[in-house]
Amino acid sequence: MRDSTSNSPLSLLNPWCIATNLWHHRDLLWQFTLREIHIRHKGSRLGIGWALLNPLSMLLLYSFVFRLLFRSKFGIVPDETTYDYTLALFLGLSMFHVLAETLAWAPSLIVSNPNFVKKVVFPLEILPVAKIGDTTFHLAVSLSLVVVGSAFCSSGLSWSLLWLPLLVLPLIGLALGAAWALAALGVFVRDISQVIGFVSTAVMFGSAVMYPTRLIPASIYAFLRFNPLLQLFEVSRQVLFGHHAVDWLKLGYVYAVAVGVLLAGHLFFGLLRRSFAEAI
Repeated sequence: MRDSTSNSPLSLLNPWCIATNLWHHRDLLWQFTLREIHIRHKGSRLGIGWALLNPLSMLLLYSFVFRLLFRSKFGIVPDETTYDYTLALFLGLSMFHVLAETLAWAPSLIVSNPNFVKKVVFPLEILPVAKIGDTTFHLAVSLSLVVVGSAFCSSGLSWSLLWLPLLVLPLIGLALGAAWALAALGVFVRDISQVIGFVSTAVMFGSAVMYPTRLIPASIYAFLRFNPLLQLFEVSRQVLFGHHAVDWLKLGYVYAVAVGVLLAGHLFFGLLRRSFAEAI
């Protein structure tokens, strides 16, 4: 099998070249994605059921702390109930979990697969994509619960749920770009895995997953407003549960950052991959 990826910086930054290369390896990518889904639940008695139990258990914990103890409210709908808050919180946690998982596995991805680096000519760039495919599958499971749960919230079901794919797409782009960059960096800087836990927690609290952005002091929001996740989660809650119009300025900013991170991550991975074998 030959790796058709070009090493020129221009091709590494070309979205068409990236898409063409991934399409060329689509069968291999599909097989690895299915393998990742299978490996995650291999040997467990509940199997795919953990795709529901894990996010629900975290939801119960955060809902208890922030709603019942701190009396938090997103203020999306008038007379917001505990159920309304919990559902909006579940949406934010489900979306954030995509990035949190990516930060957890990306730095060790290439290091843990030395055979693909040394012994065969293999398209290494599909390894992060396959892992993101696994994460996206579990995100889809969680979002299906959001859709079903929306029927029982104060605002009820609405056509606004059709915006979900548009809201999820930049999140996947951000995660994939970060995965490519961290997977390459993790080959040369092994200590990066030691700080991921702190970084993930900091990003979560800086993205207003569990509280409304109006509670952020103006002096701090002046910096946090550049966080694309904060803007994405706020827009998602307003659109899906408040049935507000899409804030195209904020969403456009999120898409611009996502594309930038995606291309930069692919470029970084492509430039460093030629040295993977020596480092490993």
